[in-house]
Amino acid sequence: MSDLRPGMLLVASPALVDPNFYRTVVLLFEYDEDGAVGVILDRPLEVDVEEYLPAWSNHLAPPHRVFEGGPVQRETAIGVAHRPTAEAIETWRPVLGGVGLVDVSLEPADVGDVQEARIFAGYSGWGAGQLDMELAVGSWFPVEGMTDDVFDPVPTSLWQRVLRRQQPHIARYADYPTDLRSN
Repeated sequence: MSDLRPGMLLVASPALVDPNFYRTVVLLFEYDEDGAVGVILDRPLEVDVEEYLPAWSNHLAPPHRVFEGGPVQRETAIGVAHRPTAEAIETWRPVLGGVGLVDVSLEPADVGDVQEARIFAGYSGWGAGQLDMELAVGSWFPVEGMTDDVFDPVPTSLWQRVLRRQQPHIARYADYPTDLRSN
């Protein structure tokens, strides 16, 4: 097993051409010998949260959309919220500083002081050893996550921005062409 832990980001390398994860940034929630779970941070959908989970619509960070969390159980709503304190409570589990998983079946007031939130349709999941294999072949760059990454107001360019702030051997991929023939 690698040194991954909850709160880290998995940034897809240009070599990862699977359409489910092409040029994505995944926030890792869980990682252990049984596998890993997270959500894609940079794929807003054309679904307004008002239609999906209206109670949460006033607590969302822009853009006020449901995000594609990954290819697993897309009918499942996953909530991520920022709270001023990182102390775990029954309805909120910390992942990265004051950012954590929230039970979106509840009203926001029942979760406590939610500053901003994102709603994801589905999640990204890997079975035992699967993510380690993908890391070994260079499909992902595991990097430190920041709270601002989770609630970035322009998520569609997050992949490039996260890469640019890395060490030069990784940062150089931020400008990797989508089609090498156009280089």
